[in-house]
Amino acid sequence: MAVLSANNLAKSFGAHDIFAGISVEIPHRAKIALVGPNGIGKTTLLHLLIKSEEPSAGTVSHMKGLTIGYLPQRPQLVADRTLWNEMMTAFSDLRAQEEKLAALTEAMSDSTRDDLDEIVERYGQLEHQFELDGGYTYETRTRQVLQGLGFSAEEYAMPLAHLSGGQQTRALLARLLLESPDLLVLDEPTNHLDINAVEWLETFLKTWNGALLVVSHDRYFMDHVISTIWEMQWGTLEVYRGNYSHYVQQRAQRHERLLREYEAQQELIAKEEDYIRRNIAGQNTAQAKGRLRRLERLKRDSLIERPRTQHQIHLRLKSDLRSGDKVLMTYDLKVGYQREKPLVLVPDITLYRGEVAAVIGPNGVGKTTMLKTLLRELPPLSGSSRLGAAVQPGYFAQAHELLNPDNSVLDELLTVRNLPLGEARNYLAAFLFTGDDVFRPVSTLSGGERGRLALAKLSLDGANFLLLDEPTNHLDIDSQEILQAVLAGFDGTILLVSHDRYLIDALATQIWDVQPQQMTVFEGSYQEYLQARDAARQPARDEKQPARPADPAKTDDGRKRLSDYERTRRLVEIEALIEKLEVRLVNLSGDLGEASSAGAVERVRELGESYTATEAELNEALTEWELLLES
Repeated sequence: MAVLSANNLAKSFGAHDIFAGISVEIPHRAKIALVGPNGIGKTTLLHLLIKSEEPSAGTVSHMKGLTIGYLPQRPQLVADRTLWNEMMTAFSDLRAQEEKLAALTEAMSDSTRDDLDEIVERYGQLEHQFELDGGYTYETRTRQVLQGLGFSAEEYAMPLAHLSGGQQTRALLARLLLESPDLLVLDEPTNHLDINAVEWLETFLKTWNGALLVVSHDRYFMDHVISTIWEMQWGTLEVYRGNYSHYVQQRAQRHERLLREYEAQQELIAKEEDYIRRNIAGQNTAQAKGRLRRLERLKRDSLIERPRTQHQIHLRLKSDLRSGDKVLMTYDLKVGYQREKPLVLVPDITLYRGEVAAVIGPNGVGKTTMLKTLLRELPPLSGSSRLGAAVQPGYFAQAHELLNPDNSVLDELLTVRNLPLGEARNYLAAFLFTGDDVFRPVSTLSGGERGRLALAKLSLDGANFLLLDEPTNHLDIDSQEILQAVLAGFDGTILLVSHDRYLIDALATQIWDVQPQQMTVFEGSYQEYLQARDAARQPARDEKQPARPADPAKTDDGRKRLSDYERTRRLVEIEALIEKLEVRLVNLSGDLGEASSAGAVERVRELGESYTATEAELNEALTEWELLLES
């Protein structure tokens, strides 16, 4: 059953059309991600779906009694409350029940009352309902959510007005999770979360009983939480089944199919036009005129447009000089600003040419400070670090503070290398700065534009040791994919500070885990690091929980354990079934459109029932497919 449905939505501002013809629905317990280039209208679509804005055309329908929790990108909590009291507003009904229980308890203490038996009975009923509603656990749940999203116990008493922008976003997200609405709508929820908090949020949302619609650029998050992708592009919306990785594959396949269909139709048109041109005035003029009429009808009603592609940055990173084998060495290095309270105690490290070291850890532990110390922009508290022979570093700053806000885009690029103006403008065009954009002051650029300019400078620099501080911040997904591919082909060494686990997972050959006043180095990929970390945590979990004998014939969730042969055979069967059901849905959708246009009410009802049943069967098959992949 759909909790929300939209039909033929359109939105325009004046003469500017944002999008049109969008029809979607959100089933109960769906987990959907909305993706697309920056500025395409994703947030506007969210506003229409939750009815905080009116569409220019189309309708939005909500399930009766639907509760919605909405997290905007930049929320403002202005109430005169503390963080803890703000969380308690999610449990106003439970707290009202608590007050009634307290009043009944006080009444029961008066043994002289004539209605004591009635009060005791009322107390028992209310207390039972209070327990069922989670009355004895809601404060514990609140602490778990606040801790999971990175709040310390000392921050619970902070007034909301004293919270930073990122803290306010996390506070609102925490309250929404505690409120448990039927539909949770989140606009870039991971922007202000470190890796630990995002991992906690992923675990929480995997078991979320309501529906979820999220706008996100976090590819790893979408791979682990999302089961449907809505892609907005060119003013329309396409629906893809599966997580982010499945979406990437399906999108490429769809583009190839559409391109083949376009090219086949263009070839047909060319052949028909050639025949008509050769025969319109000859013996076969009647056939030529007939073909001309059919061709004109095809061009009017069935012409396939060439599939469009989004303008993308054209990034190239190549070092001008080969470094020595040893790129970075540290000795007893302590990083920070106060000698008595260092931020990071760096173990003795030798980083070799060709390695990709990913630096991870909570916000505020000193990762950026460590990078600046290694670059000698900040002095160490003690110890030393040095670069190897012929090492030429290049630095990408998270806040882009190396960009001069008073320079134009063109002048800023020319600070790296004095290129001819024509060559410089062509170079900037590869990073989507065209026309008069090159004369804009850096101070007027958005976060994504500053990121592209910083990448343009970095690629022109010719460095062989890249120190990158959150390079994918503010980049849309297509640009993240391009940057990832370029970094994967880079012939030098990379030290990467990032919360982008998809990027880390693809590139890292070692993990530097920075925690308060300590740092550990793991030699291996990100997946190997996660396995080692989970294995290290397992003994602690085993101590807390008594061991239960495992049933070798069943998986952890009670399902029958399949052999490798049975699993492979079932995967083939289920994939064939999924393909068959998806084709059936496409055919049913076309039949529905025809029946609706013809006004065949009974036929529309029958087809609608078939469509709903087929979609349910497809969702069931997709769930089994995902479980088989994970087993």
